[in-house]
Amino acid sequence: MKIIDVIPHVITTPLSEPFAFSQGWVERRSSMIVEIVTDEGIVGWGESLCHGLQPPEIAASFVEFCFKPMLLGRDPFDVEVLWEEMYNRTRPFGQYGAAVNAISGVDIALWDIKGRALNRPIHQLLGGAFRTEVTPYATGFYRKKGEAYPDAGVEEAKRHIAKGFKAIKLKTGFGVKADIDYVYAIREAVGDDIMIMMDANCAYNVPSARRILLETEQAKIHFFEEPLAPEDIEGYRQLKNLTATYLAAGENIFGKTGYRHWIGSGALDLLQPDLMSSGGFTECKKIAAMAQAYNTMLIPHVWGSGIGLAASLQFIASLPAPPLSLNPIEPMLEYDQSAHPFREDLIYHAISMTDGTVPIPQKAGIGVEVNRDVLKEYGQRTFCK
Repeated sequence: MKIIDVIPHVITTPLSEPFAFSQGWVERRSSMIVEIVTDEGIVGWGESLCHGLQPPEIAASFVEFCFKPMLLGRDPFDVEVLWEEMYNRTRPFGQYGAAVNAISGVDIALWDIKGRALNRPIHQLLGGAFRTEVTPYATGFYRKKGEAYPDAGVEEAKRHIAKGFKAIKLKTGFGVKADIDYVYAIREAVGDDIMIMMDANCAYNVPSARRILLETEQAKIHFFEEPLAPEDIEGYRQLKNLTATYLAAGENIFGKTGYRHWIGSGALDLLQPDLMSSGGFTECKKIAAMAQAYNTMLIPHVWGSGIGLAASLQFIASLPAPPLSLNPIEPMLEYDQSAHPFREDLIYHAISMTDGTVPIPQKAGIGVEVNRDVLKEYGQRTFCK
C-alpha cells in the first residue's frame, strides 16, 4: 500500500453569535482536516487542532508544502518512521505550535488508514480498550455579549445537567474576584454532587492564580486548567499542592520532548495532551506511557470537529487508569458544547451521550465516516493553489 495523495481541507464558517474566553473573541469555528488517499482506495482522515484564534491555513500550509512531498509514495503503516521524519524536517522552524498540529493531523489519518485496512478500531491497534464508554464533562461557558454573569453561567450549567452531564468546566480568566464569585455562584446553583472544573486559558500570573486557588477551596473544584502561560513551568511548581484542587495543563505542550520535563518534575497533577495538537496517536501514546511511569493522571484536551472527537475517544479507550485498582480513577472526555456549525454533521451525528456516558466507536479506524458534503459546504480547498 502506498500514499498517492495528501489533501489538507480548510473548513471554516462565521459564528452567528461570537463568544469570548480569556484571550479574546471567537468569531469563527474552523478546522484543518487531513485526507490521505492510498493506491488501494483506502482513505484516512485526521484533524489538526484549530484554537479559537488560530488560522487553519497555517497548519494546512505545513501539510501541503512540507509534508505532502515527503509522504507521497510512502507506506502509511510506517507511522513511527514518518512521524520522526516530519518532526525532524520541521525541527529548525517547528518543534511547537502549528508544525506539530499539522503532524498530528497527518498521523491520525495514517492510523485511520491502518485501522480501515485491518478492519479494526484504532484502540485495538494501540493495545486494546480499558473501557467501552467514557464519562464526559461539558466544556462551554464562554462569554457572550449582552449576557449577565454569573446568571448566564448558572443557566448554562442547568442546561448541561438536564442533558445528563455530571461534570462541567467553567471558562474563567476574567478577573480574580469575578472568577471567585462566579465559581461560588455555580456551585451554589448545582449543588455538591456535580463536578466543577475551571479553565483560565493562561490568563494569570502565580500570585493571582494562587489567590483563586485558595479562595475557591471551599467550592471543591476538581481541577484548575491552564492558570498560567505554558512557558511557566516554575510557576506551576509553585502552585501545585497549595490546595486539594488538581493542577492541569497540556494543550499547549507538544510531543514527548515537550512533556518530559513537565512529567519528570511533577509540575502537574493532571496532563492534558491534545491528540490533534500534541502529536497524534504515535506521539501521544508515548506521552501516555511516560505519564503512566509516574502514575500521573491524563485527561486529553479535546476541542475540534467530530473527526477529532472520534479519534480522541479511540485514544481515551486505550489509556490505563493511573494505577489500575478495584475502583480506579478513570480518564474523562472533554465534550465541547459550545457553538460549532459542522461538528456533528461532519460525522453524520455518529457520536452522542447516552445515559451520562459516551460510547467508544467500535468501527474500523477512528470509528466514524466523514460527510464530504460538509467539507464542500464549509471548505476552502484552494487556499494554497
